[in-house]
Amino acid sequence: MAQPPLELLQRVPIFSTMERDDLERLARSFKERTFGEGDTVAAEGKGGVGFFVISDGQAGVSVHGEERATLGPGDYFGEIALIDDGARSATITAKSELRCFGLTPWDFRPLVETHAEIAWKLLQAMAKKLRAAEQHES
Repeated sequence: MAQPPLELLQRVPIFSTMERDDLERLARSFKERTFGEGDTVAAEGKGGVGFFVISDGQAGVSVHGEERATLGPGDYFGEIALIDDGARSATITAKSELRCFGLTPWDFRPLVETHAEIAWKLLQAMAKKLRAAEQHES
């Protein structure tokens, strides 16, 4: 199965400061997944295993049935469910043929535990999402 190109992973903010050797090791843990236009990649409220980085295509993000964003190459999703083993906070739907690379919790957790810079960037990303959600609700 194909690995994500290192350049793709380097574009993901939480991985951008990783050393090349660590990035190569990380890339080997990802698995390629493809979805057809209209496919649900992740469903809000459902359990889910996987953090995904988009390689090609576009996906829509909706919360409570309302579209909130469009994701494209270099964007990622699924990190919240990876961390808390909880339900997905949004529905992700392929707007076109979508090629992603996915990482499981059992590969992701040791990475975060051993790379403080990834943990910090992940916290920053979570804070940004929380602020955006709070602003949207007010």
